[in-house]
Amino acid sequence: MKTDTPLAEIAEVLRTRQRFAIMSHVRPDGDALGCTIAMALCLRQLGKDVVAWNEEGVLEKFHYLPGHEIVTQPPAEPQEVEVAIVLDTSVQDRIGRCLPAVKHADVWINIDHHVTNPRFGDLVHIDPSAPATGQILYELFRGCDLPLTYEMADNLYVAISTDTGSFQYSGTTARTYEIAAELIRAGVNVADLSRKMYENYPRRRLELLRALLNTLRFTSADRCASIALTQAVAAQLGALPEDNEGLIDHIRAIQGVQVAAFFEELPEGKVRLSLRSKDERFNASALCAQFGGGGHPLAAGARINGALAEVQEKVLSAIDHAITGN
Repeated sequence: MKTDTPLAEIAEVLRTRQRFAIMSHVRPDGDALGCTIAMALCLRQLGKDVVAWNEEGVLEKFHYLPGHEIVTQPPAEPQEVEVAIVLDTSVQDRIGRCLPAVKHADVWINIDHHVTNPRFGDLVHIDPSAPATGQILYELFRGCDLPLTYEMADNLYVAISTDTGSFQYSGTTARTYEIAAELIRAGVNVADLSRKMYENYPRRRLELLRALLNTLRFTSADRCASIALTQAVAAQLGALPEDNEGLIDHIRAIQGVQVAAFFEELPEGKVRLSLRSKDERFNASALCAQFGGGGHPLAAGARINGALAEVQEKVLSAIDHAITGN
C-alpha cells in the first residue's frame, strides 16, 4: 500500500509545475466543490495555468461560492496537463467524464479523507481522521506557506461545515474548530455563509421532501428508516439531483432509528443508495462495500444495478442482518 506523500512534497509540485487540472466526484457536495475552487484559486495566486472541472459543473445552489465560475464541465477534447489533482474522491472513476478529459498528466495527485480510498495516483495523501478534505487543504496551504485568500477561506469553511454537518458529526475535532476560527480571522462571515448554506432552499426541495416522506418505511424493528425516489416523481416535481442532498438527515434524526437509507432510481437500470448511521456499531461503509460502494463508517453510498424495488429489498435485508445478526 502506498504511504502518504508529505504535504510539503505536494506543495513543491504546486510551486514548480505550471499546467494543472483539478477535479472531484460526480454529484458534488460542498466539500468537493469548496476544495476544487480553493485549490484552483491558490494555484492562480501562484501564477499557474489552471482548469477546474466537474462532470456537472457548479450546481445552482453553490453559486454563492466565491470563484465558482472557475469550475466548468470537462471538455469534449482531451487536454494535456502537467499535474492532475483529484480531491475528495474515494475511487478514481467517480470523477466521471473528467477522467477521459485528461489526455496526459505527468503527475496525478490524490488528496482525500475517505477510508476506502484505494490510494490511486502518483502522490497520495489520505487522512481518514480529517472530517473533510477541506481540513486537509487548509493544513496544506497554511503549513506550506501557500496563498490563502479571503475567497479561499470562504470555500474551505463551506467544505468543512457541510461535511461535518455544521460541526456536529463525530469526526469533528478540536483542530476542526481551530481551523474554523482561523478561517473566520481570514475574513469568513459565518452568519452570511450559514444562511446561504442552510437557509436558502428552493421550494421544490420542500415539495420533494413531502413526497419522500410518503414513501417512509421502518424495518429492522424500527431501527432502520428508509425513503425512495422514483424517476417519475422527480420529473413530476421538477426536482434536480442537488435537491436530494441532506434530506436523508430528516429520517436519520427520528428517535430510535439507528440507520437511514435513501434509494434514488437512476436511468439505465441503476439505483443510488445513500446510507447514514448514528450508531458506531453499524458501519455504513462496510455495508455499502457489499454493493460496490464505500465511504465513511457513518455516511456512505453505492450505485447498484437493478430495479428500485429489487435493490431496496436486497439492501434492507443486508441492513437487517447487520443490525440483528439474522
